[in-house]
Amino acid sequence: MSNNRVTHRLLTAAAVAALAAGTLSACGSSAGSSSDGGKEASSMYTWITNENDRAQWQAFVDAAKKKDPAFNLTLEGPSFNDYWTKVKTRLSSSGAPCIITTQAARAQELKDLTVPLDDLAKSNNIDISMYNKAMIDGLTVDGTLRGIPYDAEPVVLYYNKDLLAAAGVKEPGTKYTTSQFASDLKALTKDGVSGLAIPPGFGSGPGLPMAFADGNEPVKDGKLDLTNSGLVADQQFAFDLAAKEKVGTAPQSSDGTDVPEQQFMSGKAAMIIDGPWMYDTLTTKTQGKVGIAVVPSKSGDSIGMIQGSAFAIAASCKDKEAAFKNIMKITTPEVVGAVGAARGTVPSVESALKDWAGTKPAADVEVVKALLASGRPLVTTPSWNQVETTFSQYSSEGFRGSKSAQDILSTITNSAK
Repeated sequence: MSNNRVTHRLLTAAAVAALAAGTLSACGSSAGSSSDGGKEASSMYTWITNENDRAQWQAFVDAAKKKDPAFNLTLEGPSFNDYWTKVKTRLSSSGAPCIITTQAARAQELKDLTVPLDDLAKSNNIDISMYNKAMIDGLTVDGTLRGIPYDAEPVVLYYNKDLLAAAGVKEPGTKYTTSQFASDLKALTKDGVSGLAIPPGFGSGPGLPMAFADGNEPVKDGKLDLTNSGLVADQQFAFDLAAKEKVGTAPQSSDGTDVPEQQFMSGKAAMIIDGPWMYDTLTTKTQGKVGIAVVPSKSGDSIGMIQGSAFAIAASCKDKEAAFKNIMKITTPEVVGAVGAARGTVPSVESALKDWAGTKPAADVEVVKALLASGRPLVTTPSWNQVETTFSQYSSEGFRGSKSAQDILSTITNSAK
């Protein structure tokens, strides 16, 4: 998911400003030179947290240019964390880009900024069924499709093979129970190493991904359902891993995802729950060999929590037809496959999975395929940004045992109404 969040490491203010002000190097200086539409129709507002994000968007352009050498795309945008508030302001100003990025998990939040794509897809003879169904379901708002997905990313469990071998722990795979997970974490927590690296966020886990794996979703019938008994129990289980079992370090509320990721990569934690968008980074920069498994569930048969991102058309766009044609040039099976091969994001089109799989270990590929097969989209509400912010604010108290999951999730529910 670039995302979803490719690697949201913060740069200095000057560096971010420089990135956000620039355009893709392959685009040249004229945004109006696109073969489809004018300046706005060939411009995109997106998250540009760092060079990793920019390289991903460049990969889309490079792949699309192989079929259409005249294709260009101009970028602008803030960091991922700022994107969800700043996009609303940018699209209300003059000369706003026609193309914006969204996510299945945030489609409800941005519904007033985007336009339905169903008629455009039909008139352009686009077969929407080729895209991951969970992503299409997640991007459908009020019965209309609001984005064309470029990835479909089921959250996975990463583990350090060397640390597991040293502790005598069997490597997990496509089946993994929470009871075995807890037992393994205890065996792995020793000699200055924690069993699990823990971020403070809600969607970034470990509580919500494990709840989702058990079939306990945070939204029901379009409304927050954070206090359903299953989700509360699974979140409490996650809190207790740090608070009672001491197999993970309680995060600070100010921590980003980079803090636990660095802990894992440095060999100070044996496992971490994260997205496939981190696969290349975690498998190449970790001290020790890395494998992946399904997120643990009570039964061992996990439901994949599918996250992913998409390209949408801004409601303010004057040439929606041209913008749509440009979106389709960067979401073909060939393009999403090429980006998956180059950047590690799991393609939204099943036929392109082979490009992503490449030379990856067969066991890792099977894990992702299993989660895609069982997966459901993480569907949220327009208040999800507040949910995430409030959870991060209070989660450290849960991981330290001073507040229960019931208390924290009830507080979030009341504040996000």
